[in-house]
Amino acid sequence: MAEAVIAVVEDEASLRRDMMDYLRGCGFDAVGARSGKELNDILAAKPVSVVVLDVNLPGEDGFKIAARLRETSGIGIVMVTARGTTVDRVVGLEVGADAYLVKPVEMRELEAQVKALLRRLESAPPAPAAGPPAANASAVPTVEDGWTLDTTDWSLASPTGARVALTSTEMKLANLLATHARQPVSRDQISLALYNRRWNPQDRTIDTVVRRLRNKVEKAIGEPPPLKSEHGVGYVFSAPIRSV
Repeated sequence: MAEAVIAVVEDEASLRRDMMDYLRGCGFDAVGARSGKELNDILAAKPVSVVVLDVNLPGEDGFKIAARLRETSGIGIVMVTARGTTVDRVVGLEVGADAYLVKPVEMRELEAQVKALLRRLESAPPAPAAGPPAANASAVPTVEDGWTLDTTDWSLASPTGARVALTSTEMKLANLLATHARQPVSRDQISLALYNRRWNPQDRTIDTVVRRLRNKVEKAIGEPPPLKSEHGVGYVFSAPIRSV
């Protein structure tokens, strides 16, 4: 079986080299980049399974790169940065990172995160590309149709069989909505479930996570998902959904 390709995006040459050498010693095909532009060149040349991504990069920063990657692919993202505040961690996870490590990097922890992420990515069936529905398929799932949330491989399956891989934050949100299927869930409940803190009305991060999940599912099924806003309350998943 081919070695998994791990792209290390870090502008500090010595640290980039150390991480690449260590990951190669673990059996991975580790390649390096100093910026988002160099990462783009790597992604165009070969399939990458996981990106190890610094935040403070020249030009496009790591948060923007992570958000861009998450919008267009299911690639694994491990953020590695000196910015270890709670706010930075939350932002990193909200833009789509699967894990967030703080410098100085403990190589064994990096190895463990990469391996755990690869196991999850390998167990999750790929989501079908968005396109026109099959002739014998219903164009829009009805509220009688059932959705399935797989808590083992972190994926959400539509009634028509389209499957979407979820990040850790998206999985927490989907699990909460599944627990309260067809019932409104308040922003306060969502904030406690995702970040273990009460909701701040000035904080729009919950809306960002919901919008990202909506867009991801819509790309997979070709139609807006039954994830709707409930004015003055929060959000509701308006179709039946079960966890397995």
